[in-house]
Amino acid sequence: MNNMIIVSQAEPEVLWNAFRFANLMLNNDDDVSIFLNGPAVRYLEGDSTTFPIKEQANIFTLSEGELLA
Repeated sequence: MNNMIIVSQAEPEVLWNAFRFANLMLNNDDDVSIFLNGPAVRYLEGDSTTFPIKEQANIFTLSEGELLA
């Protein structure tokens, strides 16, 4: 199944959960794209120990997820 997640918020928890959800779908052999819109394109600015966005984004891209901005 083809899926697209659209994120337009820079809230770290929202971005972290979007990447986590996308990784879950990739693990279930779905095709997933994440489209970052507006302030969400600066997703790495929200990376922290509480919300490790960079780690989830790396897993996403290495698992052949498509990141669009």
